Amino acid sequence: MNIAVIWLTKLLIAHLLTDFILQPAYWIEHRQQKKFASGKLYLHGLITGIVALLFVGTGYWLVVLIITLSHILIDGWKSYQPEKVKFFLIDQLLHLVVILFCWYFSFLGWEDIKLVGVQLSYNEEFWIIATAFVFLGFPSGIMIGKLTRKWQDQIKETATEVMALADAGKWIGILERTIILVLILQAQYGAIGLLIAAKSILRFNQTNSQEAKTEYVLIGSLISIGMAIVVGVVVNYLIQ
Repeated sequence: MNIAVIWLTKLLIAHLLTDFILQPAYWIEHRQQKKFASGKLYLHGLITGIVALLFVGTGYWLVVLIITLSHILIDGWKSYQPEKVKFFLIDQLLHLVVILFCWYFSFLGWEDIKLVGVQLSYNEEFWIIATAFVFLGFPSGIMIGKLTRKWQDQIKETATEVMALADAGKWIGILERTIILVLILQAQYGAIGLLIAAKSILRFNQTNSQEAKTEYVLIGSLISIGMAIVVGVVVNYLIQ
């Protein structure tokens, strides 16, 4: 069962890398405009397949093919949908279903898995923790941005100000979630409280003159912190 968990985390981390880190924003815009005629759609699908291949090995080329083709079809379908949170969540859920399908029928219950191609570590804890760190980076930031978009639109004043706020908030959020995960893994729960309190004081002093912005920042912070804590608890449960 340990090997099966490792394989699932490999497929998940491959998806997070390709869908959130290795896909530039202008590729998504091009896909939204051109739909299935967009070359960026197929390039992204190809990269998705290559990364999956590196993680699972050439012996599982059929899995790679299924993930590649389904990713292109799902993203192509999403290009016809409006930019709303529910379609983003449906898109990610469909990708996850495909991954679980491939994992279940290819890896689950196998007593002896022979790798062909790239030999990767069978350290279960490493792959679980690595997946958590990758998820709490840019993927979580993108998800939080989509979940808080309607409030961000309400407080928007100038394009320059919003861009600066978004860039700063993105990196603060990534560092915050990473630190919280490290602290949870080290069982330093008191330090998490100090981190949250310190950030709350700094944020309040920075925006206390504008109630709407304060509320927006608070919502984003709570989602970010809550996401990091939940992921940390799940990781601790899986590796213990």
